[in-house]
Amino acid sequence: MVSAAKRAGIQLKQTFVKEGKELRRRAGGYAHAKQFRRLKKVVKRQRTILGVVMREVQRKRQAPDFAPDHPKAVSDLMMWLERAERIRTQQRFDKNKLYALHAPEVECIGKGKARKPYEFGVKSAVVVSHKHGLMLGARTFRGNPYDGHILSAALEQVTNLTQDLPVKLKHIVVDLGFRGVDADNPDKQIIHRGKFKSLSPQQKGWLRRRQAVEPAIGHLKSDHRMDRCWLQGALGDALHSISCAAGYNLRWLMRAIAGQQGADGLAGACA
Repeated sequence: MVSAAKRAGIQLKQTFVKEGKELRRRAGGYAHAKQFRRLKKVVKRQRTILGVVMREVQRKRQAPDFAPDHPKAVSDLMMWLERAERIRTQQRFDKNKLYALHAPEVECIGKGKARKPYEFGVKSAVVVSHKHGLMLGARTFRGNPYDGHILSAALEQVTNLTQDLPVKLKHIVVDLGFRGVDADNPDKQIIHRGKFKSLSPQQKGWLRRRQAVEPAIGHLKSDHRMDRCWLQGALGDALHSISCAAGYNLRWLMRAIAGQQGADGLAGACA
């Protein structure tokens, strides 16, 4: 807020820069040590300081003698004021929280794992081919929707991307998060662990093969930079997701070409 006010030509009576830096250090230490009572006092002081700065900025912006030199800086200041007010007033159990000041589209996604209970970002769905493990589609979904509700949209993207190929999706192997969505995908046979007793031996083999998608997601995050998006906005999230999947496929094809050339060279030496 202090930096945005300075760019808009507003001189503040007190900036709290030194105290704010110390409060941020203390809050990080208390949170790491799980000393939540002390942390609560620090956060309360941070909210008080933010409210003081915001009220002074609003008073000086509405003053009759305020003449901004850069209109864009004033519009940016209004945006930061709105986001700062959301952060200052939001409570623990509020639904529409602002988790990242620079990226309002970020959501809190529950992982259900002891080592990482939550992740902050945008939900992304990937579709992987059964035999070769190629990425057929990668799409982001804002608002943290339920897994089963995104299946039809993810399959629609795959159909659009593979329309020039003699490929048609018939059997979809998923986990239990996609139960109960057969009516939304009438022309697809959805296979998951909840139908295990009614599956054929071939379908049970496909179900065991579903575990191969987890290493593919891990490689997307660790080798293809899908763990963090550096592009701005919802469009940047969508472009980043599909670009990471394209890079995964390119690396897969390069390994296949190198393996084929190595096999040809070995066959020539043996001949």
